[in-house]
Amino acid sequence: MAAIPTQRENDTHAPVVRGHAGLPGSPLAPGSARALVRAALAEVPGAPRRFVDDAMAVVSELVTNAVVHAGTDVDVDWRLEATGAFVVEVGDRHPSRAPRGPGTGDAPYETSEYGRGLRLVATLAESWGVTYRRGAKTVWARLRPGGEPLDGPVHDHALDVAEVLAPRPQGAGGDRDWLGRGALSFLAEASDLLAGQLDENLVAALTGRLIVPRLADWCAVWLEDEATARGGDGGAPARVWVDGEDRAEELHRALEKDPPRPPDGLRPDPEPYPWPGEALGAPGTALAFRLIAGGRPLGTLVLGRCGQPRFPDEVTGLVEDLSRRVALAIGAARQYARQATISAVLQRGLLPGAVAEIPGMSSALVYEPRDKGGPSGDFYDLFPAGDGRWCFAVGDVQGKGPEAAVVIGLARPWLRLLAREGYRVADVLDRLNQLLLDDATEAADAAARALVAAGGRPVAAGDGPQTRFLSLLYGELTPHADGGVRCTLASAGHPLPLLLRPDGEVRTAARPQTLLGVVEDETYTSETVELRPGDSLLCVTDGVTERRSGSRQFDDGDGLARALSGCAGLSAEEIAERIRRLVHDFGGGLPEDDLALLVLQAG
Repeated sequence: MAAIPTQRENDTHAPVVRGHAGLPGSPLAPGSARALVRAALAEVPGAPRRFVDDAMAVVSELVTNAVVHAGTDVDVDWRLEATGAFVVEVGDRHPSRAPRGPGTGDAPYETSEYGRGLRLVATLAESWGVTYRRGAKTVWARLRPGGEPLDGPVHDHALDVAEVLAPRPQGAGGDRDWLGRGALSFLAEASDLLAGQLDENLVAALTGRLIVPRLADWCAVWLEDEATARGGDGGAPARVWVDGEDRAEELHRALEKDPPRPPDGLRPDPEPYPWPGEALGAPGTALAFRLIAGGRPLGTLVLGRCGQPRFPDEVTGLVEDLSRRVALAIGAARQYARQATISAVLQRGLLPGAVAEIPGMSSALVYEPRDKGGPSGDFYDLFPAGDGRWCFAVGDVQGKGPEAAVVIGLARPWLRLLAREGYRVADVLDRLNQLLLDDATEAADAAARALVAAGGRPVAAGDGPQTRFLSLLYGELTPHADGGVRCTLASAGHPLPLLLRPDGEVRTAARPQTLLGVVEDETYTSETVELRPGDSLLCVTDGVTERRSGSRQFDDGDGLARALSGCAGLSAEEIAERIRRLVHDFGGGLPEDDLALLVLQAG
């Protein structure tokens, strides 16, 4: 295989990413092409998962089409245009060669399409076509920019793709033709489609669409939790698919009466299943496949064919392979759901349930974690500290996930405790800095003891103590009777707060100081500004200032200050929304970092 590495372009009229590969005309070619293009698109920041999945399916189909029908080496060229559109071209050496049938050498067979693949290409692509040259043919396809949605929600789109991957049999011998040709990439593409889903019920729905009516006349999926599995009863089927929706409800009732009773142990082999003749009114045969992943039973897949005494061996083998992939997808979806639940609970515990209301002031908050399924590294707080004082904080922990959660779990409660004990702004930062350093020392000592206990075995990457640095903007607010507010604040390694006057003047309201958790015995200082009625204080994390558009950042050339100066006369809520919108529009896609901003307005 000859591959030219992916290239990035700076010219706005040229492709952002492009590449080329020469591949042998073998069954391994589609997988190799998918791997190369997936690696290329992985370098594109913010590429939507669905867009990448669609691109993989199209690449696989075009290469499979060339291998099956031409049988020669193929050339694959791809590019991601500056507009966001993805284009792939697959060329072969024999544009007029007849397709080869299975087991017949070079004998041609009749088919109404170039395999089932170009039907999938037509479903996913904005446009496609064939270009003939002397001694060569190229089939190309263009996907719409950036994963722009087709009609209908994402789930409907996935179900449509599943139906195209395993279309309805066409005429006598349709199964044999498809199993000989289409199954070449069916399992690979079904794996990609299933692996991209994070909902086990959608995995079950996709399974039904993949199986009916191509591989069976009906199928059902039972999903088991641990209690159901221990009880040895499959319970009611999650869903039933049948070729002819008018019979689905009756079949569902029949299957509910006789759920699978899994054998002892974890046997993945297909087992006969009682035929539900009362619902279907015709004889047939049915098989049950246990869905097992990671040594745990997850459910049972049952499928049946009418009018046949047994399943063809090639269909049974294909469904066995598919059922293993279904089980892996269900296991992954469940693991994701468990992790998402834990993360959501943890995230709720790391952030305040509500921000305090301050007399004589209004506030507005924007908080957008980049990873919706895990703890963010950004946090905020606004709380009463007693004696007519309110305190606020906007922080950003180095890193994400559990390590960030540990730091936030230390910092936010200590901020509240120290503030309510009467410590002033600079003293709070001094003590929080020492707390983080002490915690890091204890973590390092624990890691050293674990290393000794392990006999000097090297610690795996990510298992050792992690740096726990925190950038923090922390302040104290004391409202006056005349409507003004005294604000005492300090910035420790954090983007500096900006003060907006009613006339549009903008200036920084603090000076830069060292990150927390870096320097032992660091002494922090605070500054005081008077917020007059109409004054607004903007506090942000680096997800705002460092938002990128190519090589530029949002705050280059005091971009944030310029944006804020245009917010004179707006309310706190309006300022927050305008800055949020400007930050989003600046990069032309989803932000690549957590984003938090707090606006405090006097009067």
